Amino acid sequence: MEYSEAAASNTAAAAATNSSSPSSSASPPQTPTFTPPPPVPVVVSPCAACKILRRRCADKCVLAPYFPPTEPAKFTIAHRVFGASNIIKFLQELPESQRADAVSSMVYEASARIRDPVYGCAGAICHLQKQISELQAQLAKAQAELVNMQCQQANLVAILCNCMEMAQSPQQSSEQSVDNFISTPQSYQSNPCFIDESNLWEPLWT
Repeated sequence: MEYSEAAASNTAAAAATNSSSPSSSASPPQTPTFTPPPPVPVVVSPCAACKILRRRCADKCVLAPYFPPTEPAKFTIAHRVFGASNIIKFLQELPESQRADAVSSMVYEASARIRDPVYGCAGAICHLQKQISELQAQLAKAQAELVNMQCQQANLVAILCNCMEMAQSPQQSSEQSVDNFISTPQSYQSNPCFIDESNLWEPLWT
């Protein structure tokens, strides 16, 4: 009993000395690590179609990629002509690569039908085809005028070249006549228009 109390007292004394005196094997202080704040939960607003239809927008909503909440008029126009069920059914039958073009086509056709209830998009297509025909006629007329102007320009150039050749030809002919006169003076001796000066001094009487 006494031995155990002595051992306990020795152990307590050793622990006190170890805690009071600094040890050489103490670990260095650790730098505090930065912990980022927890992410703020993102509230996803329903698409324009579900918002107008007043229903819950599912995670894989067919209408959400093509009718964003920032463009409610886009779905309003298409829904007014085709209806929501027909739009959903039509998109489900198409592959995803063609759905964006289909939505754009439906919106354009619906807006044309609202603007012109009788002809719809057919009236817009006819109007565009008429404009194309008029522009093609104007283009053909402009091309014909351009060809005519080019022909006139070619004629003017030809006339100008002929005038320059005619202006140079009299000078060449006069130069040739002068050269012939200098090179062949005997031809003028036989000409009766020239009188020999030696005959002028002959006596007129015998």
